[in-house]
Amino acid sequence: MPFLSTTSRDIPLQPDRAALLFVDVQNFCLHPEGGEMRDADAETREGKLRPFIDRVHAEVIPRMVDLRTAARAAGMEVIYTMIESLTRDGRDRSLDYKITGFNVPRGSFDAQMVKALEPGPDEIVIPKTSSSVFVSTNIDYVLRNLGVAQLVVAGVVTDQCVESAIRDACDLGYLVTQATDACATYTEARHEGSLAAIRGYCRQRTVAELLASDLAGHGVS
Repeated sequence: MPFLSTTSRDIPLQPDRAALLFVDVQNFCLHPEGGEMRDADAETREGKLRPFIDRVHAEVIPRMVDLRTAARAAGMEVIYTMIESLTRDGRDRSLDYKITGFNVPRGSFDAQMVKALEPGPDEIVIPKTSSSVFVSTNIDYVLRNLGVAQLVVAGVVTDQCVESAIRDACDLGYLVTQATDACATYTEARHEGSLAAIRGYCRQRTVAELLASDLAGHGVS
């Protein structure tokens, strides 16, 4: 395929070789009764987490839904990854997650995607126990089996798990597009700082730009 030997990141999506990856759009960090809210002190809950959750649900998730609608219509694979241990007690978690205190038990409410982005019946869901989905899962193997060479990445939080996934995907030879306004973190300054830092690893487009170009004709009416 032409884009496999390219020297540019600015290559339009080829839907049959592309996948849309959602990172951590789950109850643990995005539900008012999720694990992060439950475990936080009152100041963190009200000053940091609740405004973030409210903003993501009001502004970011609707764009994610529009992007997914267009990706599905174009015939792209849609893949979801979320923080979820393989065990109830989280003994399989990364050392970093153990130190941080993250444990999302297998099959728990916290491990579920937010309701607006529940996976379709035949869409791929990959649990992870590290910041980068490429470190603690077989996603690279799965993507290559699917024939995927281009990734569109969206999710939370921009400067942690999203950025980690983009860097690793780039290093593994994928052409990555970051859907910039379908990503979010706790402050606008952190979000913009991450976008600037990751710019050399991916093509960056807003959802509106993708719907008007690569996915034209497949978006919501």
